[in-house]
Amino acid sequence: MFTILHSESSLGWGGQENRTLHECLGLKSLGARVIVLCKPESRLKEKAQASGLEVRTHPMRSNRDLRAVRYVMGLIKSDSVDVVSTHSGDDSFICAIAGRLSKRKPVIVRTRHLALPITSKITYSVFPHAVVTVSDYVRRYLVEDKGIDGKKVVSIPTGIDLKKFSPDSQQSGLREELGAGPGTLIVGTVAILRRKKGHHVLLDAAPAILKEAPNTLFVFVGDGPQKENIEDKIKKLGIGGNVKLLGLRPDVPSILKGLDIVVLPTLQEALGTSILEASAMGKPVISTKVGGVPEVVRDNSTGILVQPEDPEGLACAVIKLLKDSELRVSMGERGRKMVEEEYSTEKMAERLYALYSRLLQKRAH
Repeated sequence: MFTILHSESSLGWGGQENRTLHECLGLKSLGARVIVLCKPESRLKEKAQASGLEVRTHPMRSNRDLRAVRYVMGLIKSDSVDVVSTHSGDDSFICAIAGRLSKRKPVIVRTRHLALPITSKITYSVFPHAVVTVSDYVRRYLVEDKGIDGKKVVSIPTGIDLKKFSPDSQQSGLREELGAGPGTLIVGTVAILRRKKGHHVLLDAAPAILKEAPNTLFVFVGDGPQKENIEDKIKKLGIGGNVKLLGLRPDVPSILKGLDIVVLPTLQEALGTSILEASAMGKPVISTKVGGVPEVVRDNSTGILVQPEDPEGLACAVIKLLKDSELRVSMGERGRKMVEEEYSTEKMAERLYALYSRLLQKRAH
């Protein structure tokens, strides 16, 4: 058994923090001792403690926080840490420095969750012994665009909890909640309300969709800085009767169960965890040809890919699926099979455990 220190300096909760939590739980289930280092007021602290993980906290005020470096060096020594796995900017700098200075010399692994440009190349090129990316797209960016050594960068896709996201174990009251009649089809987007998620593109496509399928309901699940802009756009387009904003919801699997089609018209995406969750629930997915999305939406197999910022193309794709129930079912079935075979949390944890084991064996020699 070896000990892994997972660090995360983010305060919020999103796909990155959710993946980090499931990495920790998966590695623990494989027999590793896992310690989570985060900020005292972070959401990850709450979730990790509730999940029964060991948690340590430090303010980690900046990447130059020398007190944090000393604290992490102490953790590495007192808890006999073998692997330091970092996830955000500040903690990656702090923990890598601590690891490199520590007499114990733990293996350092940096995970890149985002499709955004990196701001500190040194935390990928110099400090870590290996870099994990959530998709092949992000791996190619680091290796081909930023010149990171390809031998140290490995893609380990995000895994989905197949017990939680299971069409057979979930019940849904969404149709009743919305007052949807038997002839109504529901198109849903589950994502933070940020412009890069493309809600505005789906809204621009909505009038054309409603012209062909007037009984369609659009559901947006999530909250965020674009909420007022989205509400204004709905009023401007005069489609308020067909668009429902449900806000943040704890029952995402149940909501997905009640949808007929899932749409994520994203403009930028490292992989697309919400896409995998939808596929796990047996739903066809319409998304865009950006970032790592084509890795998880098999075009014309598990869903349909369109160009970003293309309301007309998006409308055509949605209308096609709304009018073909058999195609919706077959795409959903293939999506569920894809996630079972390639994107479970168990497979993600096994790949990480194998990577850590290889690195520790190399260190030993």
